[in-house]
Amino acid sequence: MKMNHNEYLADRLREILLSGKWVTGTNFKEQIDDLIWTEANQKVENFNSISSITFHINYYLSGVMDVFEGGDLTIRDQYSFDAPEIKSEQEWKVRKEKLFKDSEDFIHLVANMESKRFMDIFVKEEYGSYLRTVDVLIEHAYYHLGQIILIKKKIREE
Repeated sequence: MKMNHNEYLADRLREILLSGKWVTGTNFKEQIDDLIWTEANQKVENFNSISSITFHINYYLSGVMDVFEGGDLTIRDQYSFDAPEIKSEQEWKVRKEKLFKDSEDFIHLVANMESKRFMDIFVKEEYGSYLRTVDVLIEHAYYHLGQIILIKKKIREE
């Protein structure tokens, strides 16, 4: 069976964000879904909270999605952790659901992107191609998933 870029990348995104267990035995959705808002906000040592990491991942995902949908790249690294404070279970639920919905939407865009577009320059040459951008989003998500797993473990040990 031959898989194209679209299917491959969509599967990788689904794996890390929503439903996979292949690489780490878990995914973002599984790790954050059962946290209550006070756990999500809890700081462990000098690490970011799980709530702020969730915001951070979605910040990049939604910013790249804007470009994929024909808009401008308006996100900036310096603002990627400027997460509004979560003050209730409802606010935490909204943040999680935004990540899950944006993940589904982004995966749909990738799955339906014209294959040759993956080799096009993403915004400007220094950012690389669309393919590289999606690949980096996947790698970035795995990096932060590892942090979430460790932070959650520490929180639940205390």
